[in-house]
Parts: sequence; structure tokens; C-alpha cells
Amino acid sequence: MTRVPREVRRGQIKTHGKDIVVDWNKSALIVIDMQNDFCHPRGWLAGIGVDIAPARAPIAPLRRLLPALRGAGVPIVWVNWGNRPDLANLSPALLHVYDGAARGAGLGSPLPDAPVPGARVLEKDSWAAAVVDELAPAAEDLRVDKYRMSGFWDTPLDSILRQQGVTTLFFAGVNADQCVLATLMDANFLGYDTILVEDCSATTSPGYCWEATLYNVHQCFGFSATSGALRKGLSKK
Repeated sequence: MTRVPREVRRGQIKTHGKDIVVDWNKSALIVIDMQNDFCHPRGWLAGIGVDIAPARAPIAPLRRLLPALRGAGVPIVWVNWGNRPDLANLSPALLHVYDGAARGAGLGSPLPDAPVPGARVLEKDSWAAAVVDELAPAAEDLRVDKYRMSGFWDTPLDSILRQQGVTTLFFAGVNADQCVLATLMDANFLGYDTILVEDCSATTSPGYCWEATLYNVHQCFGFSATSGALRKGLSKK
């Protein structure tokens, strides 16, 4: 029943405005909502007329970062929006996220252009909620379904991270000003150290939303850095 303490493995990372030192053995990368409904040309957002090009921008830098982190033993945690098929735990207001005009294109609605027949918006275990093919999770990665903007509400994310001995969280994914920021803020409130990975995060919202996200992260919740800075920090002994 004893837990053997992990050796401290320090890494120095250049962040916005300052250098920080992290313990890679107590760190994890949280990747949020890099899934078909948000990032695929035939997913939910594209189907309702949203330009998803920004949401796809993190794919290339994540493809470079993920192998480096896995090789260093840093856990990758995929936090995807994946609703119950019966939507029983969602409030009426949530059912109309991105469907303010009530046109029937909200959570759980059929996806008319999905390559997999019968797919419904962000339904757990469906094509809609799956990670995009370009970022296929590895067998050792961890996965958590969420049902709110924050990945911590009504999910086992916090208990999983604490069992892994994680205290520092890097954040990537979409949308940076919505689900990524909400999860990062809750992580900060729970006592984790939080770093937004800038080029591995993006938003389909207007540009000022990205600027406000960076401002709030720097001002209140932690730090931001590039994926290149993380890889450099991993390579230094």
C-alpha cells in the first residue's frame, strides 16, 4: 500500500515573460476537444457554418509534441465532450449550445453530413466525439469524457490526476476561450500549476477572444509557452 516517491526530473521552460522550472514526473498534458465535431470538415461546427481552419491549426504542432512527451513518460490526457445518448444529465440551456436560434442543431442532434451514418452531435463513443484521425491517441494515453465547458465538473479528471501524482498541467485544444480556459481555470482553483501551450491551442471565436484568453492566463491563472519550448525543456537534463 506504499507509494514510492518519484525522483524529481526538472525541466526549464521559457514561457511568456519568464522562465519556469517544472517537474516532468509530476506533469501531464491535457488535450481538450480535438475531435471530429469541432475539427473535421464534416463535423458539427463546419456543418453550421463555422470556419474550422483555426481549430485544425493545433494538429501539426501536437503531432510533434505528443511523441516527445510520451517518450519522456509524461501522461497525455484526452478530455473530450462525449454526452450520454439520452442527454439525461444536461440542462435545457446546454442542449442549445451553438444553437441559439433553436434550429435543431444543438447537442445530440443528427449530423446530416457525417461520414458515419447516424452520428449525433458530441455523442459518447460516436464518430462525432472521436479524436480526429491525425491525432489518434496511443494505448497508454488516458481518456475522460466531459459534459460541460470544464473538464473537471462531473468527471473523474481530478481523481485520475491525483492518483498519477500530477501537480503541473499543460493545456492544449479547442476552443481556447471556452472549454480550454474553463478547464484551465478550474485546474488553477483546485491547486494545479497551469500552462497554456499556445500553438497547440486555438479558437474559432473572434481574435479578441484569443487575446483575452492569453491576458487572463498571464494575469490570473498561470503561464503560456510554445510546444517548441516544451520540447526544448524535455531535452535538457
